[in-house]
Amino acid sequence: MSKASAKQAMRAVAALETVGLVVVLIAAAVAGGQAVWGMIQDHHVSLTDLLLLFIYLEVFAMVGVYWQSGRLPVRLFIYIAIVALSRYIILDMKSMDNWRIVAISGSILILTFSVLVIRFGHVRYPYKPFDHEGIPPAREHQRQVEQPAAQD
Repeated sequence: MSKASAKQAMRAVAALETVGLVVVLIAAAVAGGQAVWGMIQDHHVSLTDLLLLFIYLEVFAMVGVYWQSGRLPVRLFIYIAIVALSRYIILDMKSMDNWRIVAISGSILILTFSVLVIRFGHVRYPYKPFDHEGIPPAREHQRQVEQPAAQD
């Protein structure tokens, strides 16, 4: 694949990412609007409603982080999963048997522990993220071979 066609392919992928992110934002905004409209019609706001709005807010934050940094931290997905499982317990607690509540609570505990492990890994073993050209640090020498230093 030539450099020109590789650049075109990367532009196409970037355009698809942008379209996908816009679709996610619109869908989250519509879903959040529907949830707020339902609360207005019911004249009642419950904890499950607030947790649902928090999930939509996390989706907005996730897209914002991706647009700002070009990276998508796995922790955001885990946070959304924790809130979703918490909402599920709160919403259906009366109809659940004890073992299901214990299993879901255990899942939340495992997800929380995984956030701690990921966070510890980032602090203890930091890494240099990809640069703007998508070349990871381990391949830095590849860029130097492809693009010799500019002559003064």
